[in-house]
Amino acid sequence: MLNGSLHPDFADVARSLARILPKKGPGGAAACVYHRGEKVVDIWGGTRNRKGDPWEEETLSISFSTTKGVASTLLHVYADRGKLDLDEPVATWWSEFGAAGKEAITVRQLMCHEAGLYAIADVVDHARDMLDWDGMAARLAAATPRHPAGAAHGYHAMTYGWLVGELVRRVADMKPFPELLESELARPLGLTGLYCGVPADQQTRCAELMAAGMEGTPDEQKRRTANVRERAVRWRDRLSRVGVRWDPTEAIDALVAPEMHELDFNGEAFRAASIPAANGMFTARSLARLYACLAGGGELDGVRLLSSEAVWRASQEQNRGVGRVIPVSMRWRLGYHRVFALRAKVPAGFGHFGFGGSGAWADPTRQLSVALTVNSGVGTPFGDTRIARLGGAAVRCADRRMRR
Repeated sequence: MLNGSLHPDFADVARSLARILPKKGPGGAAACVYHRGEKVVDIWGGTRNRKGDPWEEETLSISFSTTKGVASTLLHVYADRGKLDLDEPVATWWSEFGAAGKEAITVRQLMCHEAGLYAIADVVDHARDMLDWDGMAARLAAATPRHPAGAAHGYHAMTYGWLVGELVRRVADMKPFPELLESELARPLGLTGLYCGVPADQQTRCAELMAAGMEGTPDEQKRRTANVRERAVRWRDRLSRVGVRWDPTEAIDALVAPEMHELDFNGEAFRAASIPAANGMFTARSLARLYACLAGGGELDGVRLLSSEAVWRASQEQNRGVGRVIPVSMRWRLGYHRVFALRAKVPAGFGHFGFGGSGAWADPTRQLSVALTVNSGVGTPFGDTRIARLGGAAVRCADRRMRR
């Protein structure tokens, strides 16, 4: 059973969400859609934890890499104000960053994953290091890239958030990242469910993550990770023998920090930390409203977040082809990627999907935004077919509506 509100023209989105909810066992989800500035879908269902407590209107859910799109939007706000230039070196504002061969890396290269700093395995000694913002900023400032700036692209699965987030802090008087999200994005747009670092008084709103492959004892998870790495090595050798140059071990180095199995993704310490590439806690409603602003050329309900020129710039494709981390062309924009929607084409769309199934995106040509949050199941680092199916349903509904 679903709760919430729904415009009749978008009934297929509700059907799609109903199919997403687990048929057996715990798990829940929420979806929200804006079209032409109007909220046409705001629905949720299922359970938010193993005890079977129902998903509620204000339930927050970890959305992993979907957080990158939110962090990128924050950077674009400051770039639009002239606080930084996308084609200038990062070290212009973050002087410590200009070390170990990184002095020429531009903001643009950072945002389209061409900086060569994608390997979290090169940066931390233990996954718990990721809970320390200042420590991560210092480690990345001292890190050596795996390739020269712009020579290749590789998905900065874990490192992206601190790179973009620290740059934003440098041009914003070093204010804490969660404070900047609140003051520059959440408060202007009236978003009550947009966090990267959940305050203590909001922790009870968080859904429990119940992702397949992330459960079991620490020893079981450690063995699982070791097996994945061994398979990656075997596949690297097999691919090399047939002339395929993609190395799956680079994906492991980008996605898995040492001893990551010891992190408690449902723990208060993890939720309270700011990891803007991976631990945003959102409602689908807040994500969809943020992207509705982008879909509307940077303005929603009389609030202008970005100029139309800034939105256009942010959405332009920067590179193509298979990267060093994932064997799929993401057609990187500036902090966003292409939109995957089942049985629908969204060539002007941009956004970010996340591990575990979440995702949010904007399509300026349709003035459409879509968001999905979930707490069960597991997919690729870019979500799974759930966000693609739900997004496809939303596109088809919008197209039918516009033809009337």
